Amino acid sequence: MTDQKTSGSCCSTDGSCQSDTAADVQTGGITSVYKVSGMTCGHCEGAVSQEISALGGVAAVTAIAKTGEVTVTSAAPLDEEAVRAAVDEAGYELVGTA
Repeated sequence: MTDQKTSGSCCSTDGSCQSDTAADVQTGGITSVYKVSGMTCGHCEGAVSQEISALGGVAAVTAIAKTGEVTVTSAAPLDEEAVRAAVDEAGYELVGTA
């Protein structure tokens, strides 16, 4: 079994996807939970995580296709329109906050 922190893989054994820095996040920051429609698998989770991770100030992203929830930890509040654009770029739809 490979270490979940191995570069190049975002999916964990529990079916969720995380940015490469998710395991290294220090306590603190702002956590926001978004609802995203259209995610059905690990690939979907990875695509959404990758796009949101590219936003400035994002420290970690965990996407779970089964629930449609994406949890984002950031240094400051994120602009919802920026998150919406990132989710759209990944090919999915931001429904709103959870």
